[in-house]
Amino acid sequence: MTARRYTDYNSYLKSIYNERVQKITVDTGLGCPNRDGTVARGGCIYCNSLGSGSGLLEKGMSIADQIENGRRAMIRRYKAKKFLVYFQSYTNTYTSCSNLKTMFDAALAPEGMVGLAIGTRPDCVDEKKLTLIASYTGKYLVWIEYGLQSVHDKTLARINRGHDFAAFERAVAMTRNRGINVCAHVILGLPGETREMMLETARVIGNLGIDGVKIHLLYVVKNTPLERMWEKGEYHCMEQGDYVETVCDFIERLPENVVVQRITGDPHPHELVAPQWSTMRNETFHMIQDTLEKRDSRQGIKRRSPRT
Repeated sequence: MTARRYTDYNSYLKSIYNERVQKITVDTGLGCPNRDGTVARGGCIYCNSLGSGSGLLEKGMSIADQIENGRRAMIRRYKAKKFLVYFQSYTNTYTSCSNLKTMFDAALAPEGMVGLAIGTRPDCVDEKKLTLIASYTGKYLVWIEYGLQSVHDKTLARINRGHDFAAFERAVAMTRNRGINVCAHVILGLPGETREMMLETARVIGNLGIDGVKIHLLYVVKNTPLERMWEKGEYHCMEQGDYVETVCDFIERLPENVVVQRITGDPHPHELVAPQWSTMRNETFHMIQDTLEKRDSRQGIKRRSPRT
């Protein structure tokens, strides 16, 4: 098998634990300040009522039950022995410190748990919450994943993000030197963004000393403002080939030590409106690998070329 031309997440985890670590995704149902009107109204234009989650908590499945079900499934499928809990849906620091501690303690209690990954917004952390999160770093691998999407304030306003790029900069600065790894979520293909704007996002976040990045494709899901834009012809999805080329360009401009945790989105088929090619995750993944091979390229190769 050809070696990856970027620092991928599975290899990163294996380098730490010398074996595969399986991620268990948890739905906390904590909500979002961009949906309840605290910072904006209506949520981001691409986000539906589930907030990128499964809705399991709302269906009555506790966090402990979600984790136990996930553990059993991973043991059966992969014979896994080590697990990392990923708090994915909505904004997973949008609650009190006492509630966060209860959630994190419950998540780490089962056998084989080695770490936490906490998805949240950069405007939903403070010193107390970060101090609590940092208290787990002595025994566990801890990642905090900040949804940024773009470094361009015009884009953030256009997608009704509810915060600006400066909020992300402040969050990263507050998180630094606490033993917490920082991952930035970025979306390619946002309305009004050119490829150069997307690559500027890569250059800028690379200068902030982040530890990881998740690269997502913007796809249209049902019952969102983006769906209405798409229906009116006000938004056009990226073509698969264009996305592949842009991801490769993006990776080339990231620092070599940044862990690339994801290189495409993973839509729920029953929610997806467009583009249909986004369901072909494996094909897109292999196209990205093949393109980097054909270019004889790798992560960070254009990091020193700010004009490219």
